Amino acid sequence: MSILKNYRVLDCSIAMAGPFAAQRLGDMGADVIKIEPVTGEWQRHVSAGGSKGNKINTSFLCLNRNKRSLAVNLKSEQGKKILYELVKTADVFIQNYRAGVAERLGLDYETLTQHQKNLVYVSMSGYGESGPYTTRPGQDMLVQALSGAMYSTGSVDAPPAPSGQYVVDATTAYTAFEAVLGGLLHRERTGEGQLITVNMLDSIIAHQVQELTIFSHGHIPQKRTNSDHGHVYIRAPYGIFQTENGYIALATPNLKTLGELIDEPAFLDMDDEIDGHKQRDFITNTTRKALVKNTSEYWLETFDRVGIWCGPVHDYQSMMEDPQVIHNKSFVEYDHPTEGRVKTPGFPINFTKAPCAIFRPTPQAGEHTHDILSELGIGQSEIQSLNDAGVIKVMEEDTK
Repeated sequence: MSILKNYRVLDCSIAMAGPFAAQRLGDMGADVIKIEPVTGEWQRHVSAGGSKGNKINTSFLCLNRNKRSLAVNLKSEQGKKILYELVKTADVFIQNYRAGVAERLGLDYETLTQHQKNLVYVSMSGYGESGPYTTRPGQDMLVQALSGAMYSTGSVDAPPAPSGQYVVDATTAYTAFEAVLGGLLHRERTGEGQLITVNMLDSIIAHQVQELTIFSHGHIPQKRTNSDHGHVYIRAPYGIFQTENGYIALATPNLKTLGELIDEPAFLDMDDEIDGHKQRDFITNTTRKALVKNTSEYWLETFDRVGIWCGPVHDYQSMMEDPQVIHNKSFVEYDHPTEGRVKTPGFPINFTKAPCAIFRPTPQAGEHTHDILSELGIGQSEIQSLNDAGVIKVMEEDTK
């Protein structure tokens, strides 16, 4: 049996962080019902990278597998009534509305617990439930910039650089995922649900626990150097280095050993910790000049032989062909009725007794409206009337 089988999650979130958290719960077997407008969630209509898909764009496809879709107008009294009936059957409710929206819609914790007192309610926000930034947009790069993370890499003369991934969204998603599991465990032990709040800013701050403690407790400031160093609190050499035919990653080798391999006498008497920090520019630039004289394959083999930490620098294509990625089965494939064969990152948690799986493909908007309402005891004629009135959206295929 899947770990979360027979648990029901109502996913009222949009964009990445909330849907990604809910997808992880679905991967563990929860019945995740995506609550979206009759026109479909916003992310359905925005295609990152221009990957529009056939009927479901890739941005939405990758975040909403293992869910059913209920398309309903929550601004209508009839739609709200449907949601309240569904809440009575739910274990978890997830939302990431802007400040005040849940209250205006009547979907706040106090209101929903009148219908399900033991509900585990997770409210996600950009900066917190209160405070001076509650009306600011909770966008990934903006939160990265606020968190201080952009000053931890690169050279002193270069602008602060954002991550090449939606790292704040992903970190927040996993924070919410952990929060739901903790809330359910608490409920199993005590019988009580609770309100849980998660925000993007605190999530990415917590993600930097080591760096920020070095600053806040060790009182060591972020200090970027002239060379393009990989981390302000790591000694040199540390970063990405060009070779004759590509790039390699090199992480904090013993300086004497490195000096012997690249024929650099200045490294031979250096202290790794003292000189590695004080002379970062000299060490990094000297290493760069040496490594560009030979191939990536040569340096990887040479460094690996003497125990120096190093590795290849992949793009997405070479990463997917890497033997460890293949061995780990890091990607999964499944057939989708409109998008064909889908290959996507799989499950980072390996449960030996109850493995994650793809139980259903990413739904179209309202694909399961009919089934979900039927489960609530709503008859066919009423479903048809609600659909005709625009309160819900029922896909034709759903009625077959």
